[in-house]
Amino acid sequence: MKIIIDDLTSKPIADLLTEHLEEMHQHSPAESVHALDLAKLKKPGITFWSIWDDESSQTEELLGCGALQQIDSHHAEVKSMRVTYCHQGKGLANRILEHLIEEAEKSGYQRLSLETGSMQAFDRARHLYQKYGFEYCQPFADYSEDPNSVFMTKVL
Repeated sequence: MKIIIDDLTSKPIADLLTEHLEEMHQHSPAESVHALDLAKLKKPGITFWSIWDDESSQTEELLGCGALQQIDSHHAEVKSMRVTYCHQGKGLANRILEHLIEEAEKSGYQRLSLETGSMQAFDRARHLYQKYGFEYCQPFADYSEDPNSVFMTKVL
């Protein structure tokens, strides 16, 4: 497995992000979907990583992705964390989150926060974040209270 900073130009990445947004819209009303599309992920202040399996076959296979969005010099947000459908349940979300935490620490951030859904469909995600020390918090950055969202943060 290799994790790279991605330029967001490949078809597999575009397809995965489309799948991600479609699923977010299946479980949340439009005004509560805070996932970023491809264009927004290319904006300054966001670093996007893709995770590839380069050992299973002669061609690389996309496994997942994740991003960090800078809020300020001490605080970043986890964005676009996703594992492809065919690789879910294999522990890859753990590896992606570990990578994002490591990169946030290397970048000198003191806090890492995120927004995720409050519905049952997001139970596994919330459990994962809690496992890595994220705690529930008030809305941060430009977010506001939303019954369809929960906010979590971790001091690094």
